[in-house]
Amino acid sequence: MPSGAPDEEPDGLFGVEEIRTGREVRRPQGPLFRDSPRARRMLSVREIHAEPGAAASPRGRRILADFPDAEVVFTDSHWRIPHLHGNQGNAERWVRIKSTVLVLGEKKTLTVRPNGRSADWIAPGAANGCAMACAYCYVPRRKGYANPVTVFTNVDRIIARLARHVTAQGPKREPNQCDPSAWVYDIGENNDCSVDALICENTAELVDAFTRWPTAKASFATKFVNPDLLLLEPRGRTRVRFSVMPPDDSRLLDIRTSPVQDRIAAAGDFLDAGYEVHFNLSPVVIRPGWEKAWAELLRRMDDVLPPRVKEQAAAEVIMLTHNADLHEVNMAWHPRAEDAVWRPDLQQPKRSENGSWNVRYRNEVKAAGVETVRALVDRHAPWLTIRYAF
Repeated sequence: MPSGAPDEEPDGLFGVEEIRTGREVRRPQGPLFRDSPRARRMLSVREIHAEPGAAASPRGRRILADFPDAEVVFTDSHWRIPHLHGNQGNAERWVRIKSTVLVLGEKKTLTVRPNGRSADWIAPGAANGCAMACAYCYVPRRKGYANPVTVFTNVDRIIARLARHVTAQGPKREPNQCDPSAWVYDIGENNDCSVDALICENTAELVDAFTRWPTAKASFATKFVNPDLLLLEPRGRTRVRFSVMPPDDSRLLDIRTSPVQDRIAAAGDFLDAGYEVHFNLSPVVIRPGWEKAWAELLRRMDDVLPPRVKEQAAAEVIMLTHNADLHEVNMAWHPRAEDAVWRPDLQQPKRSENGSWNVRYRNEVKAAGVETVRALVDRHAPWLTIRYAF
């Protein structure tokens, strides 16, 4: 993989046409899912913490207008909000904070990081945090006891940075597990782009940008079915990865997400709308009866997915990763989840890529689990290519 462009290049390094990004995506006319009662239950924003520059930007003003009844509290930094971050008392209000609080900031660091697993590159995120409340989510580990959505209002700078990076890579010369011909950029490492699309046009503008870069492809994982994304025109340049797990696991661990059956049922519609559709078998939680539960899920996918989805589908297998600090947070608001995901008898500490300490299944347990999932896929969904297992 090429080393890539420097983190910050002058705008004049490439031709104007190569870095042009200024096409604002307008909202479609007519009723949208984002205006529905269901969407408003997901995000019933009452409190907005905003950096002054973010609030004054065109994107920020539009968001504030969409939540006219919310109290606006100005903050110097979206990372340092004492009312939210580092306040252990917020653990008991975990879900309420996610639905009622929104943060507006400006993305300062526009680093494009190499990945090589799910994607070739991790793009600078257009948001951080989530309105959903998955018990195993790694994102809140960086914030401390609260993890509402932070929207970055300077998506134009993010897109310009990506345009320069894509141009610097040139064509992809060799296929790899990420994609045979395109450089894949994960645009949702610390957020769920489907939920973000309920708030503003950041997701829409990123999807649109990748249609203009023939050597690149966007990718994001999601646990939320947002029909508004079907109104975009991705033209095959965005890969949606629907995360799925056995429904009983999801009901326990995937709080405030779309039901697993809805995610599977949406695959055909998203493919027809011009997306590439893959799946994340994630996370795989080892518990009594887990093999049977995953077999039933794979049989369900085989039964209901149309042939056109199966012909292009691929999957990632991701074994559960947990964290001691998150365990303590969960014990304050959802202790039942910890019976499934906190298993010291099966887990070991492991330092992650960002330097933090997590707990993962012991090497032999994880290896056996991966092999079991591969065998289940081979038996019940042989059409599903496993791109990688981690």
